[in-house]
Order: sequence, then structure tokens, then C-alpha cells
Amino acid sequence: MAEKKQTFESSLQELEKIVRRLEEGESSLEESLKLFESGVRLSRECQERLNQAERRIEVLLKDEDGNPVLHPIEKEDLREELREPKVKRRIVFDEDDDDDSPF
Repeated sequence: MAEKKQTFESSLQELEKIVRRLEEGESSLEESLKLFESGVRLSRECQERLNQAERRIEVLLKDEDGNPVLHPIEKEDLREELREPKVKRRIVFDEDDDDDSPF
């Protein structure tokens, strides 16, 4: 059965769920790898959709003579929450009293 193509928003939402599950660190290695693979696939799909949207916008932008003109999007033009990516990093160390090794 063919998989129905998701919208950009639903793909992004699913990607965010995957990231949260991976950040929790409670999944097995195998499950984490599957989640990571799905996340990479969704990330690529979202990036391609953004690239397609950018190409469409470039075609739609025209000068006063009706000729297409490329206008680069400046960082200042973006909404505040899109300016800096929010990256969370968490390192979890299991404490094992029986092991004196620092690693």
C-alpha cells in the first residue's frame, strides 16, 4: 500500500516527536537507530519541500516590468524564533558504585 505524502507541518511535527524521544534516552539502541533513520528521512523531506517553496517564490517575484527577480531573504527578515536554532544537548552518566573506572 502506498504511503500518503504528509504535509510539511505534519512531517515537521513528527520529526519533533522523534527528537524528543531520542532526547529522553529511554529507547533501546535498535529503536533509537530506527527513530534516527526516520528522523533523517523526515528532515530530508522537509528540506526538499523548503527548497521547492523557495524556488516557487523566486519564480513569483517579479520586477516592475514583469521579469522574475531574485531577492535574497535576509536573516533579519525571518521571525525571531527562526533566527537561531534551539539545540539542546544532554549527557547522561549512569552511576555505578561497583565500578571505580572514570569511564
